[in-house]
Amino acid sequence: MLDYIRDAAEIYRQSFATIRDEADLTRFPDDVARVVVRLIHTCGQVDLAEHVAYTGDVVARAHAALRDGAPILCDSSMVAAGITRSRLPADNEVVSLVGDHRAPELAAELGTTRSAAAVDLWADRIPGAVFAVGNAPTALFRLLELVDEGVGAPVAVLGGPVGFVGSAQSKAELIAHPRGMSYLLVTGRRGGSAMAAAAVNAIAAEQE
Repeated sequence: MLDYIRDAAEIYRQSFATIRDEADLTRFPDDVARVVVRLIHTCGQVDLAEHVAYTGDVVARAHAALRDGAPILCDSSMVAAGITRSRLPADNEVVSLVGDHRAPELAAELGTTRSAAAVDLWADRIPGAVFAVGNAPTALFRLLELVDEGVGAPVAVLGGPVGFVGSAQSKAELIAHPRGMSYLLVTGRRGGSAMAAAAVNAIAAEQE
């Protein structure tokens, strides 16, 4: 037989020990560092720690919102699928915005993406929600536009869209002008469903 570690607990222990040994987490408060470790574990890149932007209150605010029953609005079905329901503190509703059957028709009508159109469809649930975005810069841009138009802001934006068009720009806009939102974002072109879901899972599992 091939020689490799088979014990799940030992794999877990060594993985997180390696991350904490190799990644520079010194600029993060402890609660944010725990989330960043989870993000690194998800993508296997310790230098990710250099590309995380956050507000200092993001973990506390997002966890409190989840504890109080806030919905988790996800820009894609992949983000929604990655959220571990058993970790959610209040059996929180997890919504795949792009999974809304009304999104394609509205997107065609508005001349935008399904992800952006879906943000409009769920605008009444945005205030006080946790917004997990991993794929669509247009969804994040549309969220910011709606808040500018008077829609109540979500408590926090977690993750960050991945890609080469609009990804870095949408996150930079939120960082420059938070509009009352807390955030934990992978900056630049990086991001993705797995990291958005990992951020939610890590914050949901925070101890009181």
